[in-house]
Amino acid sequence: MSNNALVIIISAPSGTGKTSICRHIFRQFPDIRFSVSYTTRRPRSGEVDGRDYHFVTEAAFKEKVQNGEFAEWAENYGHFYGTSRQVVEEIRSRGEDLILDVEPRGARALKELYPDGVFVFVLPPDLAELKKRLQKRGAEDDETRQRRFQKAKDEIREVFWYDYIIVNDRLESAVERLRAVYLAEKCRKDRQSLVIDRFMKEA
Repeated sequence: MSNNALVIIISAPSGTGKTSICRHIFRQFPDIRFSVSYTTRRPRSGEVDGRDYHFVTEAAFKEKVQNGEFAEWAENYGHFYGTSRQVVEEIRSRGEDLILDVEPRGARALKELYPDGVFVFVLPPDLAELKKRLQKRGAEDDETRQRRFQKAKDEIREVFWYDYIIVNDRLESAVERLRAVYLAEKCRKDRQSLVIDRFMKEA
């Protein structure tokens, strides 16, 4: 594995805008890979199997759990979500940078597996704004939105063990902050040992 390969784990409460931030980062850095999660929920409008998620049956998902195929997995609102351990390892072995979109429970599991990972938590400007964003989800009923809001508050309590916090007050600013995190981490001394070794040999 390349010394400079990065695994960035991004978490955020539902409605914070994490997906939009990541999409902008992928446009700016097309070489960054994204690990497509597995899920048992049905595709939403516009989602494509293999691009947004790998959509599988609950039986197929549970078989993968039993076979130890997931680096992390969790249940949310009756649906299962998981990150393929094999996919992550294949991308890392090629020395390619990788972004994982994972909730805090899964992120904790990934921290055990990949202690050199970079953990980023995206926050809304405040809880009032988050509630407003969740209310705009017209396809959901009030009870579902309230459950999401309560879950969001619980997840926000996890911010203390993350490496970086990004407040998504404006999308452009949040994208720039994540870009800054990515570039700074790429320049860390411990990720540049191959470059340093080359210079030492030439000195």
